[in-house]
Amino acid sequence: MLIKLHRQATTTPKVRAAIQASDEPAWVLADRHGTTKQTVWKWRKRDTVEDRSHTPHRLQTTLTPAQEVVAVALRKALLISLDDLLAVVREFLKSHVSRSGLDRCLRRPGVGNLR
Repeated sequence: MLIKLHRQATTTPKVRAAIQASDEPAWVLADRHGTTKQTVWKWRKRDTVEDRSHTPHRLQTTLTPAQEVVAVALRKALLISLDDLLAVVREFLKSHVSRSGLDRCLRRPGVGNLR
């Protein structure tokens, strides 16, 4: 089985399993495996040796879910550009929405590109 590590991973699943199985102090394990004590504590608390997703669980957005539905529906129905949709959203839904935030809102359901 091929296990994919993220680019900055300093531990492998084998090292993580050794950390989880050991009763030695965190500083001893950190020195042995070339990590920090925080890394040792993190892997001791986990049930698995696999990396977790780094995607935030809650995406930051200024629009409410209902406003996002309206913005996506407008994009699908009117087929207007991002800048035109931004003007409409700022006028009628939320005045301080950013262009990049609206773009992310449209990309999630797959309507970020008009083509």
